[in-house]
Amino acid sequence: MIIIIMGVAGSGKTTVGKLLAESLGWKFSDADAFHSPENVDKMRRGIPLSEADRKPWLEDLQTAIKQWLQENTNVVLACSALKDSYRQFLVVDSDGIQLVYLKGTYDLIQNRLQERQNHYMTEILLQSQFESLEEPLNSLYIDVSQPPQAIVQNIRTVFKI
Repeated sequence: MIIIIMGVAGSGKTTVGKLLAESLGWKFSDADAFHSPENVDKMRRGIPLSEADRKPWLEDLQTAIKQWLQENTNVVLACSALKDSYRQFLVVDSDGIQLVYLKGTYDLIQNRLQERQNHYMTEILLQSQFESLEEPLNSLYIDVSQPPQAIVQNIRTVFKI
């Protein structure tokens, strides 16, 4: 099974994803690691990525997802997946992939990003993230104001894992 933890920057995807993967004994992967150095540089400078910038990133993610499914590797993937078209592209097997949407208010997430250290994604791009966000229809919605451990327990309870 693959659980994709999605949401805007600062919603807790990596924190929750790592905790969930650790609690399950699963592999954790962060979609940020699939970005090209050029994409990371753009985001670091506060420049939103274009669809052309995202295309190779999404293709690499899809390839990894297909490989994990083929190998029956259980993975928690932290991935923004802000648009429905991105999620449709990544969810190549609706039976083997679950989607978790970490939802929070703009103010809460902005505060988190202002406190974050050593990450290329800062609050500069938060407005563009919220503008791009198309909330998913078929996913588990989680309120990010909860503590990360409570979020992990909620995910495990809902998915019975």
